[in-house]
Amino acid sequence: MDLRHIFITNLKRLRKERKVSQMRLAELCETSTNYIGQIEIGQKFPSIEMIEKIARALEVRPFLLFLDAQDATLFSDEDFRKRRALVEKIQKSVEEIVMGDWG
Repeated sequence: MDLRHIFITNLKRLRKERKVSQMRLAELCETSTNYIGQIEIGQKFPSIEMIEKIARALEVRPFLLFLDAQDATLFSDEDFRKRRALVEKIQKSVEEIVMGDWG
């Protein structure tokens, strides 16, 4: 499977999982519904800027749109949320330790 096909497959899947219509995705990306439809059927391929808008609208990291099904299981959204929460806790703990030493 080539990257374009993987992207299209992931775009459709993520859009449907998040219950976002083509019309709503187009609104969020400031483009036309027709353009989103053309992307989904492979007639057009988005620019990097549009890929970033699509990822933001679907609340995923852009690279996830290019992972095939086998690789995607290694990078689930839930894993990212857990890692981000852990990093935030560590950062807060470090700040408290540092500020405690100075305060």
